[in-house]
Amino acid sequence: MTTKNKLKYIFIAVVAVLASIALADALGFFNEKPYTAVSHGSHSHYVPHDRNPDVSIDNFPMEEPGPNEKITPEGQIVPVNRQEE
Repeated sequence: MTTKNKLKYIFIAVVAVLASIALADALGFFNEKPYTAVSHGSHSHYVPHDRNPDVSIDNFPMEEPGPNEKITPEGQIVPVNRQEE
């Protein structure tokens, strides 16, 4: 195998690894937070992973919950009970 062929296969492998990382990031694999920011025009709504699909994105908060708060599946920010953690 020539050096040119080796470089071609190395380049293809690097591109495939980078594309896999980008896809995993886009799917939220690296997101440790229990919610995701969903872009909605000029602002974002913070939506939990266990969102109720019958509730509109407009009903979710436009600000992140605090350190001792969580977003319910219906879109309210509520305090976290220590027993739930």
